[in-house]
Amino acid sequence: MAEELASVLAELRALLLDGEGLVRAVASGRQRNTSPPWRRLELRPVSLKAGQRLQRVAYDERQAHTANAAYGDEAGAMVDEALSQGFANWHVESTGGTLQIRITKKGEPMVSRTKPAAPVERELSHNRAKARLLDPADPFWQAIGIADADGRIKPTRQDKFRQVEEFLRALDAVLKPEQLPGDRPLRVVDLGCGNAYLTFAAYRFLAHVRGLDVDMVGVDVKRQARERNSALSAQLGWDGLRFLEGTIADAPLDGADVVLALHACDTATDDALARAVAWKARFVLAAPCCHHDLQKQLRAAEAPAPYGLVTRHGILRERLADALTDALRAALMRLSGYRAEIVEFIGSEHTPRNTLLRATYTGGAGDKDVLADYRALINEWKVRPRLAQLLGLEGSGLELPKAGDAGF
Repeated sequence: MAEELASVLAELRALLLDGEGLVRAVASGRQRNTSPPWRRLELRPVSLKAGQRLQRVAYDERQAHTANAAYGDEAGAMVDEALSQGFANWHVESTGGTLQIRITKKGEPMVSRTKPAAPVERELSHNRAKARLLDPADPFWQAIGIADADGRIKPTRQDKFRQVEEFLRALDAVLKPEQLPGDRPLRVVDLGCGNAYLTFAAYRFLAHVRGLDVDMVGVDVKRQARERNSALSAQLGWDGLRFLEGTIADAPLDGADVVLALHACDTATDDALARAVAWKARFVLAAPCCHHDLQKQLRAAEAPAPYGLVTRHGILRERLADALTDALRAALMRLSGYRAEIVEFIGSEHTPRNTLLRATYTGGAGDKDVLADYRALINEWKVRPRLAQLLGLEGSGLELPKAGDAGF
């Protein structure tokens, strides 16, 4: 609901200066016609040798800048400065509850207040665990089935919660403000969304924490997934989030700035990457699942010497196929005008499928050295990557091998 801006800011200021009650506050996004000097700002009380201080951590595009202020006039000046910098979103956690503020384009504050379901513990140590991008007590986690009725992440969903959060951390790192559209919503597509844990969390983070104008679509082949997810989106009142029923390859979509795919099985990841390339999507983040396609090809062909010592063992052949598949995918993305890398986005204790292909479109020409290495690799192993077929790169100006050439 909209409230008087002055009274909301007064309430916010009091919470930020409450050394006994504040847990953490996060500011992000920008109000209309303002340019905050930081991408994100965090405030929290810390206990130092000199006594308790209000700590401010300000993030620019490259690093974090930390400052500590003694409670009183010094902390008051720090808070007043933060409130004057034009942030559009504030998320404040305190022992008394959670306050969320979003200042609209008209300058009106939309405010949400929730009481804690259980006593809140404060962490005042100077060196603390990595901050959460999304509050685990946020009601949307309960709506999508990750949290229980008391607002706690379910034990059986802890791994999924951490996967989603670390995926969002990787997404946050690549979305630079200067590369985002300024005259229209950011178009985001989650291909093969399933239960849409990532879709809902990404929308919540981008729209309500980063403060971006977002048009987001989740795509899944199952009708029940579309119906369930659409009902939840309506329940949450998130007009910028919708769901479509269809395959990754054929879903009726016009394009996207950001393409996401979390654990799309086997060649479904290739389908997602191919659509991203066709759209020239600016950012692509895909965490592959199983890799059956190249595993079958490796079983059917004789391994080049001396790698028969590896492929004779089923488990090692599977791991080799995983690495080979993702290496070829990254190479093909680079040959399609992307800067691409493969990284680990979460520890293997949470999922064995913990690699992430992260790509940013540059429009550059394919690197001849990458092309030469790609051709040598597929010829050596006699494999035909599904993504190359989907991209239709054979016979193009890149002179990729055609069907029937060695290795195809």
